[in-house]
Amino acid sequence: MSRCDHYYNVCRRHQGRNVRIIEHSGRQHAGRIVRVSPSHVFLESRQPQGGGFGYGWGPRYGYYRPYVYPVALAAISGFALGALLFW
Repeated sequence: MSRCDHYYNVCRRHQGRNVRIIEHSGRQHAGRIVRVSPSHVFLESRQPQGGGFGYGWGPRYGYYRPYVYPVALAAISGFALGALLFW
């Protein structure tokens, strides 16, 4: 089983939960897993953190819509679960 397959399975099992993901480069992402594809995990966050493109909207018309952005499974070097992370 490759490293990507391992993190794909871990992310699928924890979809809907708050996580912190650490990339090989040291960059950290915290958010709730909203979707997992074979190549990316999509996190929902209260602040924009993605790498360029995303599906996020900021505060508008008195309500809040969170940011959703992808993180490449191949870039993941660490994964932590926990409700203590935020929210």
